[in-house]
Amino acid sequence: MFLKGVKVLDLSRLLPGPFASLLLADMGADVLKVEDPQGGDYARYYPPLVDGVGALYASVNRSKRSMTLDLKRAEGREVLERLLEDCDVLLESFRPGVMARLGLDPERLRKRFPGLVICSISGFGQSGPARERAGHDLNFVARAGLLAQNARAGEAPVVPGYQVADLAGGALYAALGMCGALFARSRTGEGAWLDISMSEGALSLMAPAVAMRAAGDPMAPGEGMLSGGLPCYRVYETADGRYMAVAALEPKFWEALVGALEQPELSGRGMLSGEDGEEVASALASIFRSQPQAHWERVLGEVDCCVEPVRELADVIDDAMYKARNTFFELQGVRQVHSPIRVADGRDAGGHRPAPQHGEHTEEVLSALGYERTAIAALRQQGVIA
Repeated sequence: MFLKGVKVLDLSRLLPGPFASLLLADMGADVLKVEDPQGGDYARYYPPLVDGVGALYASVNRSKRSMTLDLKRAEGREVLERLLEDCDVLLESFRPGVMARLGLDPERLRKRFPGLVICSISGFGQSGPARERAGHDLNFVARAGLLAQNARAGEAPVVPGYQVADLAGGALYAALGMCGALFARSRTGEGAWLDISMSEGALSLMAPAVAMRAAGDPMAPGEGMLSGGLPCYRVYETADGRYMAVAALEPKFWEALVGALEQPELSGRGMLSGEDGEEVASALASIFRSQPQAHWERVLGEVDCCVEPVRELADVIDDAMYKARNTFFELQGVRQVHSPIRVADGRDAGGHRPAPQHGEHTEEVLSALGYERTAIAALRQQGVIA
């Protein structure tokens, strides 16, 4: 448990922030969700519901605790700052400027708690002309240039099937940044304020494309080496309407593929582009369309040629590879995915707890801070806690 003993206060909701704190919780951190008394994290109510709890919420909030606190009230902010006295990380995903308007200006908090790591996740960053713009994942990948590249040649961009900016551009960088800041603090004693822009995070995933474009490669959508422009790196439909992903970039893999397909005339032609490349791709498409996906899995499954079936989510759950690695587990009636951060000897952190109910640990947390029962009752009566 790499982060055992690390205490995290998570003010975020929905997906990017909770997924970032989930990564920390899975590594042993004590994550306390601080939620608004009026409903809290919206994801808790998003369908589909399992036993009254949103599957999305359950999947990204396991192993955390929850307390309610109205941060718009002075009494709520007082409780939060008492919590920060014994806290390592404060995670928030409000729009830039909201923390300051709440009386929780990160610069002030840093002065009062110099060892605190504050992580702010936002769409376009804490500074710049777009800092206060509203947005969602599709907006962030659009602004970053990633969406435009997610298209076949000559066709409109396709909406990604998952939240690239939220999860990869935001949550992963936030988790990495928080771990890095904690490591630096162990040496210097000084915390940090992390500014995580989901749009910039999405853009950073295209760093090779940016460099190649600046060096003269036009990087036209669907025409690049790794975006479908070559016959050796494409998705091909099978007879049953499924697909096979071919990524036989290196000559040895291409030769193994065409050998297994008994197509010697395609030897040495995997990297062709333009009309010649389309001719090769057309020939390969006809071959794959001649048999169902299961046939090609049998034929190519033992061939070292970088070809894999395109799995539907329902298929992934039953995939023997993931079963062998115990990738999935059931918790709170919801199928969940283990953290991919695991040690090589196969040990699993385990011990996951169900996602908390709204404010489930409020009294427990306040009691630990020294609040008497009468004081807790007063906070509840005032609406500071639910």
